[in-house]
Parts: sequence; C-alpha cells; structure tokens
Amino acid sequence: MPPFPKPRITYTVDLAAERRHLRAHATHRQVPARDKDHLLLATWNIANLGLQERDEVHYQLLADIIGRFDLVAIQEVNVDLGGLRAIQRHLPAHYACVFTDAGGNNERSCFVYDASVLSLLELVGEVAVPPSDFRHIKLPGVQQAFAGFDRNPFIASFGWRDRTFSMVTVHSFFGSDSDPADLDRRALETFAVGRWADLESRSRHAYSSDILVMGDFNLPKVATGDPIYEALRKRGLLLPEHTSKVYSNITDDKQYDQIAFLPGLRGRLRQAGIYDMDNALFPDLWTADKRGFRSYMRYYISDHRPYWMQLGV
Repeated sequence: MPPFPKPRITYTVDLAAERRHLRAHATHRQVPARDKDHLLLATWNIANLGLQERDEVHYQLLADIIGRFDLVAIQEVNVDLGGLRAIQRHLPAHYACVFTDAGGNNERSCFVYDASVLSLLELVGEVAVPPSDFRHIKLPGVQQAFAGFDRNPFIASFGWRDRTFSMVTVHSFFGSDSDPADLDRRALETFAVGRWADLESRSRHAYSSDILVMGDFNLPKVATGDPIYEALRKRGLLLPEHTSKVYSNITDDKQYDQIAFLPGLRGRLRQAGIYDMDNALFPDLWTADKRGFRSYMRYYISDHRPYWMQLGV
C-alpha cells in the first residue's frame, strides 16, 4: 500500500516510560511470558516497514514488541530492507530472520525468530499452485477465475523441541472491502492457501503435518457468512477463540490478522489473542490530540496490532 501521510505533529517519545506502558499492558491483556515449555508465536503487519520514515526510538519500540515472542511473521516489509535492519539492531543477537524477494506492492514476507529457541529447517519456499490446478480454486457464487497470488504466501519450516512446523505467512490481496470483485479475488487467494494446507497435511510426502497459516488475510469479520472467513475455513483450518476481545486494527473494526491451524494442533493450543499496544503507547498524546495520536501511531508504529498464539509441548 502507499505510505501513510507523515504526521505534522511534534512529539517527543520517552522510551523508558513507553517500555513500562508496554509491559504493564501486556500483563493486563494476559499476553503470556515466554518460557521453555511453550512456543509463543505472533503475526504482525507493520505498516510499510522500510518505506515510512520512522525514528530510531520507534524501531526500539517495534523491537521490544517483537522480542516478546519466539517467532513473529511480519507483513509489509518493503523491498528496501532498511526498516527491518533497524529493528534487528535493537533485538538480541540470538534473533534471526528469513524473508522473501519482493512480491505485489514491492512487499517481502518475513519471519523473525529466536534462534536459541527455534531452528530454521530445510523447507523454505512459497506456496505453489501450478496453473494446471487453477481450475480447482473455485468457490460457490464466485464467477472469476483464480489467477495466482498477488503476494505468494511464504513457507518456512522450524524445529522446536521434538516438533517440526511448517509455518506460512500470508498477506492477501486487499483492493476494497466494498468491491465484490476484490472480495472474490481475496476469497480465492484465501481458499487456495487453505486447500494447500489441507492437501499438504494429508500427503505422505509432507515435510510436516503441523501447519500454521498466519498473517494479514484482510478478513473483515470472523463470522459465518463473511466470504473470507468461509474461504479460510472451507478446507479444515481452525481459528482459536481470543482471550482479548479486541480487533486487530487500531480503528477497532476489522479482524484482518489471524493464525489458523489444522485440527492436529488443536490439543497443543493454550491461548491466543490480540496485543493492542496502541492502548498502551503515548497516552499523553492520546489525551491531548486523539486524531493526531492515530496518525502518529499508524505512521511510526502500525495500523495493525500483533495477533499471538501460545502452543504447548
């Protein structure tokens, strides 16, 4: 997407105070602490990372949020890696990353992970749907044909304890929430990912049957009848109940970001939720100028919130 307008307001960030706010709010929202018996995953669309001109203090805050988790799937990493590299400077040395080349909108997909907890394994690539299979990507009521992904979903395999996971990060085509053709295109992309996960998990050649699909699905609402929600679940992917009943965007009206899994992982799910960091950061700015706060937040931090999931051994 194009960059958000740079805010005209002047605001000085008190890094120590904002870190205290983040820690307190994570406790309030029941975001669990990392420990050796659980895997704490997240997905986060960091708006135009590498395109919007953030300051060093903002990268420190982004790194603090990412560092709460064992692995974070990040969307909207620009082809210019400057933003990602700036975050890496503020993460502990044992964090690593793996990312794609640029796809639609000059975006890369990326996993940032704690390499002392997770091992990057051999399978790294993209969800591939050969043109001969395009005819199988169809949905009731959708007339247009599947023509491939705008941004190919990115697969990376990780080892944790005695488990092997295939993790897929997605940033679905958006277009418009009010254009039926755009919604149909988005639904077809979503169904294609769910179909791939279902077929892969059943294959005797599967690298791993423990598959997690995470990212920004541009899913308006987790509800029966929503076309993106229905497409995501059509081939067996499940969505957990949230412990925090808030939306994944800072305007609190959409559920774009999700982590989905196949039934085989149901018994390992402990809890999941949204970390609405915008309800913690910059409280004095919120009090003084609510419109300015939203503009500042979406430019320097993001317009999306991290969605997290905890898995047990």
